[in-house]
Amino acid sequence: MLQYSPREDEFNIMWLTWLYFLTLLVLQTLGIVLTLVGLPGLWLMVGAMALYGWLTGFNQYVGWPSMVSMLMLALTAEVVETLAGAAGAGKAGGSKRGMVGAVVGGFAGAIVLTPVIPIPIVGTIAGLCIGSFAGAFAVEAVIGKEWGQSVNIGWGAAKGRFWGTLFKVTIGVVMLFVAAICALPL
Repeated sequence: MLQYSPREDEFNIMWLTWLYFLTLLVLQTLGIVLTLVGLPGLWLMVGAMALYGWLTGFNQYVGWPSMVSMLMLALTAEVVETLAGAAGAGKAGGSKRGMVGAVVGGFAGAIVLTPVIPIPIVGTIAGLCIGSFAGAFAVEAVIGKEWGQSVNIGWGAAKGRFWGTLFKVTIGVVMLFVAAICALPL
């Protein structure tokens, strides 16, 4: 007959917690990759952290302070990335309509160029930048700005979008470290 052992239960729970932790790290890394290809990877990272907290009992390893930190990092990164292309166009002298063109063009460019350029991350980032350029340039040219000025505005939008994407990926790496440190089952 098998006998119940509390030590076996503790071992099984700890083993399962480490399995959850390793799964969390895999999902955090996947979130960074998804962010690089223009998908909402940061939100996968936040969701994975929340699921880990729920599975291990909130405040055991992950609590509200770490969840709020993850949410704030993700929100900040999303806002900065979205507005960076518009800010670049604006800094180069673009109108508000040109800034909107940069944002819309960036999204469209990422969708169109991701499958066209066979290197996934490069295709998406190129699509974001080229689309931001094209969107800002086209809107500014249509509303009557000179061709050279429209090109400068488009170039500003492309640079802004590139730096915004780089910022977002950097925040994703920070989020990975926050999750790894806060969730470590020790």
